This record gives sequence, C-alpha cells and structure tokens, in this order.
Amino acid sequence: MDYSAFHKEDVYYEYTRSYDKRYVAEIAHTGLNKFRTIKDLNFEILHSKISNQFETWDTQYHRKIVSEQRESSKGTAESLTEEAKEIQTALSNILSSTLEVDDTVNWDSLKDFSRFKLDAPKKPQAPEEFEESSLKNLPPQPNEIHYAPNLNIFEQSFSFLAKNKVKKAEERYGHAFVKWQEECEIIQKYNNDLKSSHNETVKAYKRKLKAYEISLAEWEADKQSFYESQQKANELVDKLKEDYENLVPNSIIEYCEIVLNNSDYTQFNFPTDFQLEYVSENRTLLVDFTLPDLEDIPTLKEVKFTASRNEFNEVHHSDSARNKLYDEVIYQIIIRSVHELFEADSINAIGAIVFNGWVNTINKATGKLVNNCIASLHTIKEEFLQIDLARVDPKLCFKGLKGVGSSKLSTLTAINPIQKIDKSDKRFILSKDVADKLDEGSNLAAMDWEEFEHLVRELFHKEFSQNGGEVKVTQSSRDGGVDAIAFDPDPIRGGKIVIQAKRYTNTVGVNAVRDLWGTTMNEGATKGIIVTTSDYGSDAYSFAKDKPLTLLNGNNLLYLLEKHGYKAKIDIREARNLNS
Repeated sequence: MDYSAFHKEDVYYEYTRSYDKRYVAEIAHTGLNKFRTIKDLNFEILHSKISNQFETWDTQYHRKIVSEQRESSKGTAESLTEEAKEIQTALSNILSSTLEVDDTVNWDSLKDFSRFKLDAPKKPQAPEEFEESSLKNLPPQPNEIHYAPNLNIFEQSFSFLAKNKVKKAEERYGHAFVKWQEECEIIQKYNNDLKSSHNETVKAYKRKLKAYEISLAEWEADKQSFYESQQKANELVDKLKEDYENLVPNSIIEYCEIVLNNSDYTQFNFPTDFQLEYVSENRTLLVDFTLPDLEDIPTLKEVKFTASRNEFNEVHHSDSARNKLYDEVIYQIIIRSVHELFEADSINAIGAIVFNGWVNTINKATGKLVNNCIASLHTIKEEFLQIDLARVDPKLCFKGLKGVGSSKLSTLTAINPIQKIDKSDKRFILSKDVADKLDEGSNLAAMDWEEFEHLVRELFHKEFSQNGGEVKVTQSSRDGGVDAIAFDPDPIRGGKIVIQAKRYTNTVGVNAVRDLWGTTMNEGATKGIIVTTSDYGSDAYSFAKDKPLTLLNGNNLLYLLEKHGYKAKIDIREARNLNS
C-alpha cells in the first residue's frame, strides 16, 4: 500500500543554538495523527532520520489498517485485548528491552548505499534495412510481333479481308498495351509507397533516436548527481565519525542525538524531543528530555465484545493504577536514556550526565499549557556502569543516584533542574589554572589581577564540581562587572551565581557590595559572591545582611585554598610596597 499521501514534511527551517546552525524538520503522518520535530547539524543526515521515522510510522499504519479491518469480526475483541496486553508488557519492559541492544551507533546505518532507482531510457529499435527484393518487378511490355495477324492465301489474295484481320490484331495489341501500362502504374505506385513508408520510418527513428540521446544524457546526469549527492552525504557521515573520535564537542552532541533518536518509543506514541549540551571541560552531557504527559500513557487493559448489542467495551486502568504506571514508565525512560548514552559512548567522551525530564502539560488550576521539569538526575559514568540494570527497581535506582523529583511524578510537580547551562553568554572565555603555581611564599595580594580572577574561578570550580557544578570565567575588564559565573546544580541552594574577584590592599567599601547586588539582580542570579584579598567595612557587611550575598575576605580565601590542597599567603604591606 502506498502511504505517501499520509506523509507530511513542513518547510525546513534553520536556527542557531550555541553558535551552531541546525536544520529542523517538522514531520507528520496524517494517517496516524503523529507529529515529530527532528533536528540535525547535517541536512543529508536529517533526511536519513526522516526516512527512518516514516518507515517506522508506515509499519504502524499498516498494523492500524489491518486492525481496523478486523473490527467487524467477533474475534476482534480478543485480538485488541492481546494487543493491549502487549503494549502494557512493553511499558513494563522499557528499560529491560534495551539492555540486550548494542546502543553504539552503527555508522554505516547512517549512510545511503541505495542504487539509482530510475531505469535508463530504452533505445528505439532501428528499422530494418530496405531490401530492393521487396519491390515488385514491372511486367514485360507486350510485343507487337506476338499480335501480328497470320494471313492465309485466301486472305492474302483479298486485301479487304487482310485489312480487317490486321485491324483486329492491332486492337488486341492496343488493349494489351493499355493493360500493361495500368499494371506498371499500379506496381510503380506500390514500390514508391513502399520506399516512402521506409523513408518515413527512418525519419521517425532518427527523431526518436535524438530524443533518446537527450533523455539518456539527462538520465546519466541525474544518475551522476544522485551518486555524487550520495557520496557527499556518506562523506559527511565519515567526517562526523572522524570528528567524534577526535572529541570535537559538536560531533559528540550530534552522536548523542543519533543515540537518543534510535531509542524508539513510537509504539506508545510518546513525544521524543530533546535538547543536548556538552561541556568539554568536565566531560558532562546535559540532556533536556521531553517526557510523556500523564495523558500519553496507554491505559487500555482489555476489550470485551457484547454479542447482544454488537458493541465493543474497553476496560482501562483506574486512575490510581495509571498514576503508578506513569511513575514506573518515567523512571524507566530516565534510566534507559542514561544507559543508552553511556553504553554508546565508545570513546569515553562523557564522564557525567545531567538528565532533566520535562513535561508539556495543562495546568489544571489555570488551564494553561506549562512545561515542567519533573525529574532531574546527575550521575557519573563510572558509578552508573557499576549498576546491574537487569535487576534494579528503576525508581530505587533513580533515588539511589540522588535523583530529584516529587514523591509521585504523576502529580507533574515542577522542580528546579539540577543543572541548566546557558552557553550562549558571549562573555565566557577559556579559563586557565594557576593554583599549581602557588607555594607558601606566593602573595595573593601582589598577584597579577587577571591571574587572581582565574585563581578564584579555579577554586570555585573545584568547590562546585564535587556536585556536578561548573564555573566559567568572563572576559577580564577590571570594571567591577562579572568576573565569573557559577552554575550550582543543587536543587535547593543552587542556580546561577555571580562571582566577583577583588585583589585589593584596601578595605572593600559598601559601593563594591552594592555593585555586586545590582549585578546579581541584572544577571537574574540566585546569589552573588565577592572575594577579596583584604576585608570589608562594617557598612558593607550591613548592606549584605539579609541579602543572597556572600562576602569572602582574605582569611576565607586562604582557607578555601588550603581546603583544596594549596598554600599561599596574603601580605598587604608587602603588596603595597611593591605597588608604590
């Protein structure tokens, strides 16, 4: 059956995220009423993903058609019940079903090895050579001698008798000659028509041959273009593989997108959309994953057929059973996704994964569409791979990994994601480590001001990275602005944190703290931290009181250094003498 009428591809469009152009296609199968958004960095690979999705949908649509055709029979109830049980069993096996699958990407599966499907145009058959033997010969001309009268002695003696006989002979000859002429005309016309018909056949053949040569040239060009495009697309796959093996960050994101796209939930008609970010500095993959809504969970248990009424009756899970099933499904999807990403990570590019599960749902209190993060998990690869997933309870596994979520996910209660990085901030620059250069004689108050900012960033990175956090240093400006941005994944006290470094030899006044408070508000941060080599005035401490501001003085800084295994000193007098 041809399902092409049910395929729909909206206009492709592009968008830029993390400074990378992405191609996006919104596709639909109207027969199944299914919709999906597919993204890719490469346009050709996007087409491969679209083809694979339509192939899956077509198979499902065929099953649907077959199912609808069976609904008129009494046995349909049993088959529908069996189908419902299969779906319920599949829901229970969302995690276990992937454990026997090798999730490593098969690069060849992304390539196109198909043959050019259009047949070459057929060369017209040449007409047969004209054969002279096919022409008819002209009959021999009547010989007048054969019509000469044979006069006897009596006729020869009487001229009038001879003349009459001669006249009759001439008439016979004249009739024969006229008949011969008529036969010649008929034969000549036949031969001329035969030659003319052959000439027309030859002309028509030449026209067809010319059209064939044009069609053949176009076919050859289309064929060459097909294989050139195919080769180009396959080379892009090879380039993606090469970049991935060389740990190019964008290729790692692309690879992980392929892994998650290969994880098929279309049997349940679950939404499967996600956003990925990769932080190469700490090898962390951030996954924002769209989870199914409570209404997306299949609840059909059984279909009964009532013969007296000739009707089907559906039996569904109760609300409490559906809520319990929803939690089981969500925990399985989370653990399954993390497992697939870690297992597919053949080059060990991913050291940790932050998985944020989002649900598009209707707020029952307001009736408005909301997007809630209902579950968040941060896990380290080494720790996760020690788990025997074939024997775990997905919920207990999630909790054991310190996952964050409400006690009942089915309530769709929004939580703060453990980590949500906005990498679009153009102020971020590459950081450098300077702490290893320090020793007991290093005077922090006399450090280069730029190196001091990198030192503060390095210390806070060590502090926050213990819980999966990240600190990014901004471009140095010495203007009292933001020196570093921290992303603390703690769901309670975490969030975006503004950090300022003040390598001062004088007391930090209240104006600097006011500036920090204003910057914290402008950045939409949850907290502001200021670090100095000196100390703060009483008015500065008073201003910071009851505000989400932390003031760290020189002693606090030395303690933080020692906590992470470094030693240094702060000698204000020495620093002043060096600067004088």
